[in-house]
Amino acid sequence: MKSLSSLLGALSPNRLFIKLLLGFWLGSSVIIVAIGSLPLLQQRLDTEPLPPHLQQLLERAARPLIERPGLMTTERIRHWDRMNRRDDKPVRLILVDDEGKVLNDRPSRQLLNFMLLAEDAGHPISHQYRDDLLFGPFRFQAGTDSYALYGRLPGKHPRPWFMFFNENKMLTLGLAVLLSGLLCGLLAWHLGKPLRQLKHSADTLAAGQLDSRVDSQTARRRDELGQVARAFNGMADAVETMVRNQQRLMGDISHELRTPLTRLQLALALARKRGEETPEINRIAYEASQLEQLIAELLTLSRLQLNAQEPKRLLSLGDSLDQVLDDADFEASEQNKQLHISLDEEFQFQHYPKILARAVENLLRNAIRYANGAIWLSSELQENNLILRICDDGPGVAEAELGAIFQPFYRPDTSRERESGGWGLGLAITAAAVQAHGGEIRAENRPEGGLCVSLSLPLTSSEQR
Repeated sequence: MKSLSSLLGALSPNRLFIKLLLGFWLGSSVIIVAIGSLPLLQQRLDTEPLPPHLQQLLERAARPLIERPGLMTTERIRHWDRMNRRDDKPVRLILVDDEGKVLNDRPSRQLLNFMLLAEDAGHPISHQYRDDLLFGPFRFQAGTDSYALYGRLPGKHPRPWFMFFNENKMLTLGLAVLLSGLLCGLLAWHLGKPLRQLKHSADTLAAGQLDSRVDSQTARRRDELGQVARAFNGMADAVETMVRNQQRLMGDISHELRTPLTRLQLALALARKRGEETPEINRIAYEASQLEQLIAELLTLSRLQLNAQEPKRLLSLGDSLDQVLDDADFEASEQNKQLHISLDEEFQFQHYPKILARAVENLLRNAIRYANGAIWLSSELQENNLILRICDDGPGVAEAELGAIFQPFYRPDTSRERESGGWGLGLAITAAAVQAHGGEIRAENRPEGGLCVSLSLPLTSSEQR
């Protein structure tokens, strides 16, 4: 019973196997039937009764022979033939005796072939050859002998459109191959569309867009592709819930840590007020300060990942980045480094000003820290995106680590020390800020040396120039 139910399930019309089988089978069957029916159509056309006007033409031509059997001599038949060819149509008449011998012409291969076709049909017919239309026979009695009269009209005459394919077999074969390719291509596109949608959703989910799902049209399919789509959406829901809970937990823990940290800082302040200034207390104060900065970074990252930021505003680059640029210029000059800025500060677009400023600030400080002597900040418009690029002439990052530097708590080999590399949250915050704008971030080493980080922020149609 179980094997029977599984067999019935395998043969269900909603199974992908059945769709593939029926698609290719029906497609090939249609082409085979279409090609195979051409000879049958040709045979049916060849056996159709002779059209009335051709039948009457043969009757009129044979009437003098019926009335005057003496015209059957060779010379007179040729004279009779020439008289009939003076008509408005260049008809060539062919007279055959009851033994199949052609009396007024040399028998050609086409004529002999047509005589056999007419004999098989059992009644007068017509057949179009490459350059002639043969028709007949009209059988009559002249005296005591029996004769058959055939006609030949030069040139091509109207025929059903499908006979073109029967006469051009190589072209028909090419069209059959093309049609087969089109049918198989349509079937492949129909089956490949949900797979492409599934791949796109998987790629966007892997890129960090936790709300990515397979579209409802694909998920409603009743075959295996629909089952995979629904399973993927269920998996994506579980992943999003798990990641959101983890991010929320990180934010909650960071927030709760502030309470004991505040008490610790208050106790340190009271101890210093009483004059208890010792190296141990100073060390505790320093570590408490570091812990406070770490908690602040974690809270910022958590808010960005949970999209808990202020609404977007239409502001210029200058309005959002002026203070950041002033601070970066001062910090660079303090370290005897040059900050080169090439921004269109008047360009306005919708963005989150605070988190964009924080993202650019993190990148500028990182570039200033590692630059040997110069830092470049520039902007440009590329198609539908605003590109912000921050570069330096420092040591760069190992190629194998370029894709990982935006992960939380990741520090390259050149930044292992806390004094120089922090906690590995600055670039993660920057990446989260760019993702909150729906953009992309990418890091690459400059050929001349140094690191270059590019932020690509999407623009609306009204913001594009």
